[in-house]
Amino acid sequence: MSPPLVVAFGVAGRIDIDLTTEPLGHNDVGEAVYLKDIWPTRQEITEMIAAAVDRRTFREIYESIGNQAPEWEELSGATGVLYPWNERSTYVQHPPFFEGFAREPAPISDVVDARILGIFGDSVTTDHISPAGAIAAASPTGEYLQEHGVEIRDFNTYGSRRGNDRVMSRGTFANRRVRNLMTPDVEGGYTLQYPEETQTTIYEAALHYSENEVPTVIFAGQDYGMGSSRDWAAKGPKLLGVKAVVVESFERIHRSNLIGMGILPLQFKSGENVQTLNLDGSEIISITGFAEDLQPGQMATMNIVRANGETQTTELLIRIDSPVEVRILLNTVAFWIT
Repeated sequence: MSPPLVVAFGVAGRIDIDLTTEPLGHNDVGEAVYLKDIWPTRQEITEMIAAAVDRRTFREIYESIGNQAPEWEELSGATGVLYPWNERSTYVQHPPFFEGFAREPAPISDVVDARILGIFGDSVTTDHISPAGAIAAASPTGEYLQEHGVEIRDFNTYGSRRGNDRVMSRGTFANRRVRNLMTPDVEGGYTLQYPEETQTTIYEAALHYSENEVPTVIFAGQDYGMGSSRDWAAKGPKLLGVKAVVVESFERIHRSNLIGMGILPLQFKSGENVQTLNLDGSEIISITGFAEDLQPGQMATMNIVRANGETQTTELLIRIDSPVEVRILLNTVAFWIT
């Protein structure tokens, strides 16, 4: 809240007060005093500024401000029209989202023969998807930083290094408390990589699938993406090669962020979920029927091929809810590139 409002609540002595109808207190003769009675007019504010602020004051305060921190003045800075990206920096790197940018969007395609990168339960938050806290030494991010000469004591946090996509992509689903149902005995960003059925980190599995041009999908339960609107919760999966997220329900803003990154948000039909479909992560998933003429609220067909060769087909609701969101998805940079 604004500082004046903080003062008003302080004067009132409590926060459960309706400042539009209840008095802040009473004057010496017992009369009620309301916020509107003491709130300054625009004219009073203008007069106070004119009386308290002048050019001489600003000049005296700021003309020697550079001398207050000589260490700051000694720092060297780059000059030029374009920012000179430092390949050695572990804090800021050139973001890859506009690589291959074209004026006209490429045609979209169905998701064919995708592997499942993770299966999650209910109430997966954006912090589970893209943590902002401490970086574990025994993690893809920790290994990356150590390879670049960063001591463990200097790791800082994911939040402080959010300008480096190489950190944030490795940190996707790396929250120590996130649980992938494909690896129920371990927490913290692990999965099973197929067809080898090898347990590894989600980042390493995603890297393996991307190198072999295998698309990936995510499955989850209710309220997927709840919590703060963390942009890296959509950027990270995009960089890992995730093409679609299939859940029982989305948090509103995270669903929009997925669309903005070109990830298809899909919702199970009523009564269906990971459990009713008996998904364990070994399946091959294809999602079709939307590429030629994508429309708001249309259905897509999901074909499931199980490890034993059995197949099952069901429908999914495409959670693109308006024509504007269709245009956003179709124009997303590098859309559907595997």
